[in-house]
Formats: sequence, C-alpha cells, structure tokens
Amino acid sequence: MVGWWCMPPLYILLGLLLLHTAPWCSSAAATEDTLTAGQALGVGDKLVSRNGKFALGFFQPAASSISKSSRNATSPSSSWYLGIWFNKIPVFTTVWVANREEPITHPNLNLTQLKISSDDNLVIINHAAKTESIVWSTHIVNRKTSSINTTASIAVVLLNSGNLALLANSQDMLWQSFDYPTDVALPGAKLGRNKVPGFIRQYISKKSLIDLGLGSYSIELDSTGIVLKHRNPSVVYWHWASSRTSSLNLVQLIKTTLDLDPRTKGLINPAYVDNDQEEYYMYTSPDESSSSVFVSLDISGQIKVNVWSQASQSWQSIYSEPADPCTPPATCGPFTVCNGIAHPSCDCMESFSQKSPQDLEFEDRTGGCIRNTPLHCSTSGNNKNMTNSTDIFHPIAQVALPYNPQIVDVATKSKCEEACLGSCSCTAYSYSNSRCSVWHGELFSVNLNDGIDNNSEDVLYLRLAAKDLLPGSRKNERKPKAGVVTIVSIIGFGLIMVMLLLLIWRYKFKWCGLPIYDNPGSAGGIIAFRYTHLVRATKSFSEKLGGGGFGSVYKGVLSDSMTTIAVKRLDGARQGEKQFRAEVSSIGLIQHINLVKLIGFCCEGDHRLLVYEHMLNGSLDSHLFKKSNANVVVLNWNIRCQISLGVARGLCYLHQGCRECIIHCDIKPENILLDASFVPKVADFGLAAFVGRDFSRILTSFRGTVGYLAPEWLTGVAITPKVDVYGFGMVLLEIISGRRNSSPETSYNTSSSNSNQNIEYFPVQAISKLHSGDLKSLVDPRLHGDFNLEEAERICKVACWCIQDNELDRPTMGEVVRVLEGLQEIDVPPMPRLLAAITE
Repeated sequence: MVGWWCMPPLYILLGLLLLHTAPWCSSAAATEDTLTAGQALGVGDKLVSRNGKFALGFFQPAASSISKSSRNATSPSSSWYLGIWFNKIPVFTTVWVANREEPITHPNLNLTQLKISSDDNLVIINHAAKTESIVWSTHIVNRKTSSINTTASIAVVLLNSGNLALLANSQDMLWQSFDYPTDVALPGAKLGRNKVPGFIRQYISKKSLIDLGLGSYSIELDSTGIVLKHRNPSVVYWHWASSRTSSLNLVQLIKTTLDLDPRTKGLINPAYVDNDQEEYYMYTSPDESSSSVFVSLDISGQIKVNVWSQASQSWQSIYSEPADPCTPPATCGPFTVCNGIAHPSCDCMESFSQKSPQDLEFEDRTGGCIRNTPLHCSTSGNNKNMTNSTDIFHPIAQVALPYNPQIVDVATKSKCEEACLGSCSCTAYSYSNSRCSVWHGELFSVNLNDGIDNNSEDVLYLRLAAKDLLPGSRKNERKPKAGVVTIVSIIGFGLIMVMLLLLIWRYKFKWCGLPIYDNPGSAGGIIAFRYTHLVRATKSFSEKLGGGGFGSVYKGVLSDSMTTIAVKRLDGARQGEKQFRAEVSSIGLIQHINLVKLIGFCCEGDHRLLVYEHMLNGSLDSHLFKKSNANVVVLNWNIRCQISLGVARGLCYLHQGCRECIIHCDIKPENILLDASFVPKVADFGLAAFVGRDFSRILTSFRGTVGYLAPEWLTGVAITPKVDVYGFGMVLLEIISGRRNSSPETSYNTSSSNSNQNIEYFPVQAISKLHSGDLKSLVDPRLHGDFNLEEAERICKVACWCIQDNELDRPTMGEVVRVLEGLQEIDVPPMPRLLAAITE
C-alpha cells in the first residue's frame, strides 16, 4: 500500500457517497417497473421496482434534502435530471443519475420524455422550438448490426437491486446502469475493470447539491490497484496496490470491521473477484428489502458510510475515510485554510473573502476565496527581471504546506523572502531546514495542525498587500468633528472607569468566560492564577517534569501555602485552547480520590496553564517500562493490584457517578499518576467528551493513542464509554507484564518475513496463555515469581474481556470494579476476532 497507506481502506472499496439532493417532481401515476418500445416516461411519471425500494424518474435538485410531501417546493436549480432514488425513504436520496453532464434546462415539461429509440437505445428526448434533440443516450450498438435477433422485444426494467437494465427478450442484457455508476454504490454494483476491452467502472463525486455534474474526486480500480484521487489536476491521495492475496485479505478485514458495529453487522457481505475477463470488488446485502445502509463518495472527497435512522428520520454518517476532511487535495478551494475539527472546516486566509457564498451554501467549494486587495507589484523599466513591490508577508503557523512548491537555492530565510518578492506571480513562501519553497498562483491544501491527521509544524508566509496588514489602513474612514469626539470620549471614559471599578471589586478579574469560585478553599473550588504568580512559583518554568502532545509540565511551589504543584503549560493557540477548556470543564468540577485534583488555572492573554496537585511518584509508565533508577522503583504485586482497582474506580466514577457521563478518551499509563503512597490518579482530560444521560453515544473527531484505541473508534463511529474500557484493558495487560502492549519486540509486523512474529503481539499472547493456563510467563519477570496467581488470572480475564472487538461484549467499569474486588465471578473470554485475524 502506498499514498495514504495508514488509512483503514475498508469502506472505500465498497462505493461512494450520499446524494443529498431534494427534487421537485409531481406525484407519478405509473408504478410499473418496465418501459417497452413505443412507451414513454414523461416528467411526473416514474418506474418503481417490484419490491418498491427504488424509483426512476425526472427530478430537479434543490439546496437540501426535503421530505416527499414537500417536493413541489421551489427549487434554486433550473436543471432537470433523470435518476434513480430510494422510493421508501422520506428524505429524497438519489443513487444514480443519467444525464449528469447534460442537464435539461427549461424543458417543455410535456415534451421531455424517456423512451426506447428506433435503434434500440434508451434515450432522453427534449422537444424545444419544434425540434427534437437527444439529450442523453445509452449509445449501444444497433442490434441490426449485432448478434441480437432483430425481432427480439426490447424493454427497460428497473430491477429490485436499483439497476436499470435494457433487455432483449427479457433476458439478454444490452446495457445496465451498474456499468455507469455515479457516486453511490448499491449492493451488486461493481468497482472494477473488464480486462479484455479495458472497460473501467469508476465512481465520481458530484459538483454540488444542485449541480450533479462530474465533481473533483474519483475512485477506480486499474491495473495497479485501487486509486482514490483528485481529478484535475490529477493527485492521488490513496492507493491500494492490488494482488489476489492482499485483496482477499482486504475483503476479510472489511467484513470483520463492519460486523463490529451493531448497525452494520450482517448488512454487507463484501467480495473480490479476479478472473480472465474482469477484476472487481462488490458487496451484497442478505436482506434485499433493506435500504438502511449504503456508501458513497462525498463532494469533499471523503468516502462515507451512511445508515438510515428511523428514530430521527435522517441519514446518519457513521464512518468517514479519510477521517480528516482536510486530507483530500484542494477540498476547500484556493486561498483557504482547512481545519479538520471545525464546523465548517473551510475558512478564508487572512485578507481574503469567499468568492461565492451561494456556491458554498450548496457545498461547492471549488471557487475558494479571493483577495480583498490586489498585490502591488510591477517590473522596473526595461529590466523585466527587476520588480518593485510594497507587499508584505503574513505568517500562518503550524500548517500543512500547499502542494507543488518550487524549490529555490538560497541560504537564508530573508533571501527566500526576497526570491518570492522578486516575482509578481509568487503568492507565498516557506523556509524550513535550510530549504526555501515558493508558490506561484493559487494556494491549495493549506491545513491547520489541529486536524485529525495533520501534525505539521511548518509556517507558510502568505503574500498580502501592505495596506491589508498595516495599522491605520482602514478604507473610507470618516473623521468626525473634534468637539464631538472630545465630549463623547470624556463621557465614555467615565462610564468605562465606573464599570471597571465595579468589576474589579466584584470579580477581581475576568478569565476567558470560565467559572471562578469566590472561595478557593471550598470543596470543588478552583483558583484563577495570574501568569506572573505561576512564573514565580515555577522559577520561570525551570524544572520540567515531562511533556506531551499539547504542552509541558513543570514543578512549582505556591508561595502562600508551600504546596508543591505541577503546572501544565499548553502549547498551540488552537489545540491548546480546546484541551484547556476540556480539562477545566471536566476535572475542574469533580472530586474523586482516583482522579487528579485541579487546583487552578491561568487564562491570561495567550497563556493557558493548568495547576494540579503534584504527584511524587510520577506517571505509571515510568515504573512499568523504564529502567530502575533513584526515582523509579519496581512495583510489587500488591501495588499493581491497588493501581488496577484504583484506576477502575476512577473511571467508574467518570462514567456512572457524575451528573454527565464523562469519557476520558485517552486511557494509557502516561495519563495515570501515582502519589507518595502509589495511589493512582487518572489525569490529562484534554480529550474528554461529555455524554448526556439521555444519550448513549457521542461523535468526536478527537482520537487517543495508538495501541489503546478501540476498534469502533478506528472505524469512525460514534463512541461510548466502552472506548475507555478498551484502553483500560490494554493498561491492565501492561500492569501484569511490565511491557508495552505493542512494544517493538512483541508487536505484529506485517513487513516481516518471519511468519512466527504474527503470534507475538502481546494481547494475542495473553489470551492464548490464559486459555492454556500458562499465566506465569506473562507476569513481569522483575517480580521474580512473587505474585498471587489467582489475582493474576482474575486481572487477565478482566483485561481480555475489556479488549473484545464488539463493545457490547465488554463489561462496564462498574462490573470491572466488582470483579477486581472479588465480588463477582467472570468467565474466560474468547479470542477477539480482530486479534484472531492477526494470528491467521
């Protein structure tokens, strides 16, 4: 696999995405599934498959999906299309369109028809100005020059599968819509190629909600494998190299992953076929009448899996690939910045405005943004190589850089800037690791570092007109009279001072819109610190305790109480802000002996700091995985049991004891701190998610740490507290063994030539040895056999139940606590299917 090889490719192979188009079409009288020669289908008529699941007819797209009862609503589109849609779903959802690139504009509604022509093609005829024109045709070979009997009866049938078929004598297939898909794959449709004629069945996204023409993204299977790409310019952003062995493995992976979600379990059976004539992927549905799940290619370039929710009467997108909507190239158009966790994800760059807000309303983002002020650049006299420019550069930090840069051979950043200013077509530059990159013309795919799959630290310097950034450069400023300004200023200043004094007297300070408690010493109260106080307490952040993805932690002492504290200074204005608010709003308002205590915070200017109680023995990972030294001790068996139970109680409180269920989302040894008595404290709530008691799931773009991620999270579905249970199960295995669940010497390595390494993945070992009764070899050898075998078996059983594929098979944290306390018995768990697939 190359390109975006890290993406789980499962649903990509099945097909492509939801047409959220709402039509105008009058109620149709026809309900038959067949159109024969001599008959015609007009605007307002429709064919309906025998099972009633699909309908074929003319329609107009609208700005958004509407119910069947509202189809006479005014549409912003004047174009008409012939298409197939779900007949029984109240939200109008098309699955195939005939004339994507040839819409009918302002037709004579009485004289626009679908019929079988004299040369046996299925055609759309439009009568305008007393002339007859063919809008669309199947373009098959005339049967008079083919092997088909000229006396054969020709008919077009809408099959139960949603396939529109042109048949001779009700059995010979002359043409079918499944060979010419749009952006949705139905059960039985193929993604693949015919080897002999070289015919390729590809899926292409639509342009917008009201323009169903060929969009920016496509997926197809060619001789090299499956390719997902941006069409113009051609940029491949996902590629699966094809071979019979890898393709069959892929099909099994798709099946296993789909069966993990109760909503898709049993609904889809994927298959791969490779013979002398053709090679393709497809899927079938055991329940022919079911229309509750399908997959398709979105306007944005994402593959999405959609499930019909009867309760909400809407399509629910339960999986997207790529998970980050900013991954497909140019998904937001030129001169935009894409943020994968924002809604909407696309925004204009500094000093740019939307080119067409109306197009964005219909999800057409190809226009992107345009400059507010043109650049100032001209050539010098007769020397065309010399330019004069007053333009300046605006930095955009921590972004993925645009594609197609030009490399300039210069030695310094200032020379790189000069190189860009030296060309009137240069719009941006970047200088990193002694490498100068410049871009000419429009900028595409500038993605922020707080996206799901983007960790770039690069800085892009955007070229702007000087007046856009210089102070005092507002256009058309009107200068009021001096006397009026003076009087208004004095009155306004007086009012502001009175209000400011009142605010200072009542609140002392206003901190970022976060709650401040009048009595810091009261139960549950947290303190709002000044930044200067924390600088003093940490001696200018001189003693670093550790660091993570969002910032660093420093040791400090409060001057008034001599309390030792740990101060987390968050990095990154965007991601740090999200983590800051998540932590203050979660752990700041609850108290539990096994949850780290938040003493206070600082939210002053750009500074975001969190103040915790200091944990003398650091984090659990340092004791489990690092070599012993003066600050790290080997945990004895009793302490390991104490830590296991304490963490379970802390998570149980988060899931079941709080007013709102809190999902930690990142359970791992690094986020479990140990106090002076080795009492565990769950810490780092920067990814925490809240679930109301009336709901069971929440959809979040945040993801935890590799090795501790539950399978359902990897497939992009809405999560439950069971993702914490899965992470806790992995931590239990590490507490028992004293080694990482995916350490290099024990991890599953797909590139290894030694097939025996497949069984070395530690969770597989643990369950296998639990089944065989050989637990002694799993326990940390540093204990030298000093442990309780019965307790080890109990903990191992709990851990293996916690890491089951299906979240419904995992226990709740309340059940885990009862088992670890010895109050509830537990059976030996089965081998999870995904782990079993790895061993195979």
